[in-house]
Amino acid sequence: MLFVDPAGDDSGPGTQERPFATLERARAAAEPGTVVSLRAGVHRLTQPLRLSAADSGVVYQAHGYGTAEQESVVISGGRPVTGWRRDDDGVHRAEVPGLATRQLYVSGRRAARAAITLDHRLTRTETGYVTDDPAPASWQGEVEFVYRGAYPWSEARCPVARISGDDRSATVTMAQPAFGWAARLYHSIISWDGPGAGESNGADAPTSAENSPAFLTEGSFALAGGVLHYLPLPGEDLGEVVAPVLETLLHAVDVHDVSFLGITFADATWLRPSAPEGFLHYHGNGYYDGGLLQTVTFAEGQGQVTVPGDPAAMPGNVIFESASRVTLEGCRFTRMGGVALEFRGEGADNVVRDSVVDDVSGGGVVIGSGALRHRIENTHVHHIGRDYHGSPAILLSGTRDTVLSHNEVNDVPHAGIVVYEGRGAQVLDNLVHDTMQVLADGGGIYVSGSQGLSRDTGALIRGNVVRDTITPYNFGLYTDYGAAWVTVQGNVVHRADAPVVLNVSPPLEHVTFTGNFWDADPGQAPEGVTLSGNTTLAQQAFDDDPGVAAIVAGAGIRPTPSTARGR
Repeated sequence: MLFVDPAGDDSGPGTQERPFATLERARAAAEPGTVVSLRAGVHRLTQPLRLSAADSGVVYQAHGYGTAEQESVVISGGRPVTGWRRDDDGVHRAEVPGLATRQLYVSGRRAARAAITLDHRLTRTETGYVTDDPAPASWQGEVEFVYRGAYPWSEARCPVARISGDDRSATVTMAQPAFGWAARLYHSIISWDGPGAGESNGADAPTSAENSPAFLTEGSFALAGGVLHYLPLPGEDLGEVVAPVLETLLHAVDVHDVSFLGITFADATWLRPSAPEGFLHYHGNGYYDGGLLQTVTFAEGQGQVTVPGDPAAMPGNVIFESASRVTLEGCRFTRMGGVALEFRGEGADNVVRDSVVDDVSGGGVVIGSGALRHRIENTHVHHIGRDYHGSPAILLSGTRDTVLSHNEVNDVPHAGIVVYEGRGAQVLDNLVHDTMQVLADGGGIYVSGSQGLSRDTGALIRGNVVRDTITPYNFGLYTDYGAAWVTVQGNVVHRADAPVVLNVSPPLEHVTFTGNFWDADPGQAPEGVTLSGNTTLAQQAFDDDPGVAAIVAGAGIRPTPSTARGR
């Protein structure tokens, strides 16, 4: 066994009496079969921890894992901010030359990025905007415009290059290529009865502006010209302020039989939205990064939208790439700036269990194309998409035989669980609630594309409770965009704008809804959809129905010692 302590010494032998100081030193010394025991404290990384095939067969665990004496261990990519001075306006300022971050945490609390609602009369031009309001000319700093609802399910971000003006007007010049890309991407003609109906261009109407000291309110910050500005909450102590600086905490490639037990991964950022290319979100964790654009025309006169031909994807802060038999148990992933945890490339039999994913700027967990027999079970994923509101809590894309079982997903600005085209996904006995809190046209559980080649190889959505799907124009359990070979069985779906939807474009094929309980009649099933043995109950009848009670009792997290510690 090897030991690592933040107060240790890398020149020592790594014993309990003389532990190493860094994870990198322990990685270099560990052989297959080694247990690396991390002692209590914050293990700060100055560069990502990278594992390769040669690092396989090692267990990294909190000291005392699984016992009452388990120690609290944090692997952090953050930098403490000190040297604050308080000015007469009450704003605290710290010189931070070279610091690049989009988040700030004060005593563990996420500080809001300073922002204002854009209610100015802005007219879009080829290079930006003009307005007869002179106020923007006074904005200083690296300002960013946010476009909430660029599509009803999308939220974009474009940096401002410069602002000029006088006492009568202002001219806002936007960064390129982001602004030009946005004008071409966010053009739609939507004819259905929902948000964004009619012909529109999402670049016409930015909804808010961020990151100027002029926007500060209590509890918010702005980073401008190498100076961090923060206006504290009343009585707030600035003794512990952390700025995430690493974009990657851990990147493991080609590893196998590696475990992380009882460890918190924290304090990472993602800087791409600050670049001239901005963040032109499309759907899920996907965004436009230049290249081909396509026009998708919906059936039955429902309109058309422009979409990326080959979207990029928000990266993970913790990445396992082409990895197999990785176990993450009793861990926590928190204060992350991109996707908290990502499995990418071909790999098999990776497991996340009894863990917590929370306070994440982007997506929670992504399992990507090539993944085989991955599992996420008994894990709580909540308060996701804090900055990038289109991000789902859990996303499966191109996976095979993935199982999501007995998880709880809540407090998400768009969809909770998203299953894109793949094969054999099983979404079983999850509790999904308080989703769709910001954007529209999504669901607590969202499934699109073909899910297999037959009923036996298709997706199974069973035993889930989906409730409190909040914003208008949503569907609690949403099979969309050509979903095929999907069985939706024995779920409870209520308190949504609508429980399910049957008529979509492209149409559903080989989709069966059987034995479900919902609070509204979904209507007549079109060709390709089978409705069988479903029960429509009035909202007040849900609590008293024994069939509902049995499903509710079996859904969500089953308490274990490790989940109790993680939460």
